[in-house]
Amino acid sequence: MVEYRIDRHSGVATYVQIVQQTKQALRLGVLRPGDKLPTAREVVEATAINPNTVLKAYRELEREGLVEARRGVGTFVRRGLSTAPADSPLRTELDAWAVRARDTGLDREDVAALFTAVLEEHFAPPAARKEPAHPEGDPS
Repeated sequence: MVEYRIDRHSGVATYVQIVQQTKQALRLGVLRPGDKLPTAREVVEATAINPNTVLKAYRELEREGLVEARRGVGTFVRRGLSTAPADSPLRTELDAWAVRARDTGLDREDVAALFTAVLEEHFAPPAARKEPAHPEGDPS
């Protein structure tokens, strides 16, 4: 089951944090189709947020077709997102990289900025990508 962690200082709306954390759990395979999300009451007790905030997040997830509310039973995952298993070799490499980054003195924001820059470079739409210039006749 997913456990939500709310960062009140992030500047990100609480309901958006719940949506983002649910999607991350879907991508990592922590949540799978058929799994039940925690009840609004359980989330409220664990995080001390307003129940309407939880319901707003769950409605957004439902609108996106990721979950479905079943009256009197709960909210269940309808479909997953492309998953990167938690035990993936790539995750292991990324974990080791994060440890090295921390050990070299980078803080969370530095790492996030660096990682975001790399993601933008490699996952930007083709027209926005900056392909490396190659001297004529040099395919490398």
